[in-house]
Amino acid sequence: MAADELPPDAAARRRPSRRAMTLLSVPLVVLVVISYIGDAVAPTLVDTHPAWLIALNARTRNLALVTNSLDPWTYYGVGFVRLVISDPLFFLLGYWYGDAAVAWMERRTRTWGDLLRQIERWFGKAAYPIVFFAPNNFICLFAGAAGMPLRGFVATNVAGTIFRLWLVRRFGEAFEAPLDDVVGWIADNRIILLVVSVSLVLLSITLEVKRGETEVASLVHMDRIKGGEGPGAGEPPHRDDHDDRDGQDDQDDGDDPGGHDEPGGAGHGDPDGAHDQGNGLGDGRQQSDPDRPAT
Repeated sequence: MAADELPPDAAARRRPSRRAMTLLSVPLVVLVVISYIGDAVAPTLVDTHPAWLIALNARTRNLALVTNSLDPWTYYGVGFVRLVISDPLFFLLGYWYGDAAVAWMERRTRTWGDLLRQIERWFGKAAYPIVFFAPNNFICLFAGAAGMPLRGFVATNVAGTIFRLWLVRRFGEAFEAPLDDVVGWIADNRIILLVVSVSLVLLSITLEVKRGETEVASLVHMDRIKGGEGPGAGEPPHRDDHDDRDGQDDQDDGDDPGGHDEPGGAGHGDPDGAHDQGNGLGDGRQQSDPDRPAT
């Protein structure tokens, strides 16, 4: 549905003020920075301060490595907050900017581009199962762009996050001895692994700079998404052999696409923020829902 065909109230809610975008982008920038820190210092925290590690970056591998070192209240409490804290922000971003935000996210995820485009095609038919089993940043953005009811999104996202934490906890119990061996090996080789992890984080940032856009810079300039003025807006569209819509990949941190790693996501759409009516995300936005957030 084209932007000028949206109901007047939906169109208005797609135009957040600069202050609203600042309130959205600042916490996301902070989360990106602390996730970098978590990646860099993971070898020093995994056995000495496991709760700090998942507070900085609750990757699935970090959760698995520390679950046996934490009591249930700490594991579920810290892990849950860290995993869901960015989800409503990406939901709002998708709700405000629709397909333009999906295209912006796709320009930032090169590693999982093809898979995420496939997920986008599925989303219109299976939004709730996808949010439940993969409640990560780009899925939350899809949910907002598709006009998923807010209460349904929150309930499904919370339940899916708890289920993921439970699964990792069960995995940790089943493979406690091997995981303890891995943690012990990390502790024995802490210095060299710290050098490697810091170097990998710096290399990742350097590669982002060479590509002309860092995670932090792209988040700072989110207020230019709507007009197609943000980083990468002038790039030629990527053509997918299996999908004739525009799309561009983006850079991801390399963890599994079903996690909550900070921040990542993908999708695609045209620059003016509208899909054809046959697209799953576009169809989801054709209906007005009282549960959707007001700005």
